[in-house]
Amino acid sequence: MMDRSRFLALAEAYGADLRRWPDGERAAAQAYQAAEPEAARTVLAQADVLDDLLFASRPPQPSVALRDRVIAAAARSPRRASWRARLGLAMGAGWAAAACAGVVAGVVMTSHLTANAQADAILYQSTLSTVDDMEVLG
Repeated sequence: MMDRSRFLALAEAYGADLRRWPDGERAAAQAYQAAEPEAARTVLAQADVLDDLLFASRPPQPSVALRDRVIAAAARSPRRASWRARLGLAMGAGWAAAACAGVVAGVVMTSHLTANAQADAILYQSTLSTVDDMEVLG
């Protein structure tokens, strides 16, 4: 169930027309309207006044001087990165890929070697606690 503060926040954010509200909020807003018709009408009336003001205002138009300055600045800026910059980027990416491959290889090798060392240690310790064949056979 929607409360007055949530209804007010949504009306301020999305306006008085419930069709502009998020899909998940519309059903709760309609239920709030049915439960609290006077409060909902007041909130939506205030939102409608603000909507009218926003729709009546004209979007700001940039001046001709500003437009000319933006176009001139765009013409002065480099349009493409130089081949040296692209080559440096490619070489850096290659070094990064090689470093990542080295880290992965190190992790894989370390875990494999550690497993072998653990197996050797277990086998060695098992021979310490048993009777040696030479002792039995003489």
